[in-house]
Amino acid sequence: MDIDSTRQFVETVWTEKIIPALQKYLTIPNQSPLYDPNWSTNGYQNQATDLIANWIRRQNVPGLTLKVERLPGRTPLLFIEIPGDARETVLLYGHLDKQPPMDGWHEGLGPWTPVLKDGRLYGRGGADDGYSAFASLTAIQALKQQGIPHARCVIIIEACEESGSPDLPYYIEALKERIGTPSLVVCLDSGCGNYDQLWVTCSLRGLLNGVLTISTLTEGVHSGAASGIVPSTFRIMRQLLSRLENENTGEILPREFYAQIPEARVQQTAAAAQVLGESVYSEFPFQPEVSPVSRDYTQALLNRTWRPQLAITGAAGLPSLDKSGNVLRPVTAVKVSLRIPALVDAASAVAFLKHTLETNPPYGAKVTFEPEQTAYGWNAPALEPWLETSLKRASLDFFGKEACYWGEGGTIPFMAMLGEKFPRAQFVITGVL
Repeated sequence: MDIDSTRQFVETVWTEKIIPALQKYLTIPNQSPLYDPNWSTNGYQNQATDLIANWIRRQNVPGLTLKVERLPGRTPLLFIEIPGDARETVLLYGHLDKQPPMDGWHEGLGPWTPVLKDGRLYGRGGADDGYSAFASLTAIQALKQQGIPHARCVIIIEACEESGSPDLPYYIEALKERIGTPSLVVCLDSGCGNYDQLWVTCSLRGLLNGVLTISTLTEGVHSGAASGIVPSTFRIMRQLLSRLENENTGEILPREFYAQIPEARVQQTAAAAQVLGESVYSEFPFQPEVSPVSRDYTQALLNRTWRPQLAITGAAGLPSLDKSGNVLRPVTAVKVSLRIPALVDAASAVAFLKHTLETNPPYGAKVTFEPEQTAYGWNAPALEPWLETSLKRASLDFFGKEACYWGEGGTIPFMAMLGEKFPRAQFVITGVL
């Protein structure tokens, strides 16, 4: 491969074709079904799907076939097939659905208003994961441009990843004959530690999401009359969460949520920590004087990737400050997000989580934990020598530095499923965030 020619080709396609397409894609508010109950009727998923499909068709890749698959009651899926020169199949994955718009955008920026500024394209969903379809096809085009033989390639772009990929297993089953048996799976929905070398994700944490609800009264009562007699639902919530977490250290207490960290992953994490240094935590927008949980770079990364961690990501039953009064509230509910290591069985873990939170509630309070999302983590199989050599060479050729391997703290729900479905496949998981 001519590296300079490849670089020039990709940069030209990126600048002249992909960025304009991404700018149009960013204007479409196609939130994932979990966040948009009207996804099946408002047409946004179809708009995003059609935009990407039409762009791919316009590239006129020889032999390429594309079909928008639509199983009844499920989000659409793009299925693209490009014939190859070898018997092997490479499966490339991405998704087109988006997370909610969120608050906190800087002035002049917004989720559905693309802004190109200082070499960065701002808007919701461009890097997670709108670019993936464009990047996958461009990589294949780069090979064809130089006449380099390649394997048969199948690209699938789903539309419900941010909801836990509930539809993907049905599509994988329905399309299994057309997919074949890939020897390599490439996923462009992960992250990177910097833009100075190739980063390969070798593990992902699982996720247990659910709503913890505590109720002590049938209706609110005056706090002056009831406090000291009626237990506070907020205090009970704190007690229940303390069953899970040491609030002083952040350590998760039940050992059922832990797994033995493979020694190879510890070594890879230490190497990544050495590369990243203080940026392991300095990348986050800390308030002045706030310190990270750990200043040990390796331990901080292991906390993020191979140890369970608790976050409360939402709440209900709490009025806004301007609408609060002297009321002892009848209900407090919080969204519990528990990240679990790759080797923990998610089904057993969520059952244990429910038991831990609901059993023997303080004061006999009415306590329920309703799981909403249970996602398995993933630990990559050992790299075959051919792939390890290829990744090393690619990173050196294009970046001048060796590839780094690390775990990601987030979850890509379908990875565990693909690992089971294709046990002999190798995996390259990477991304731009």
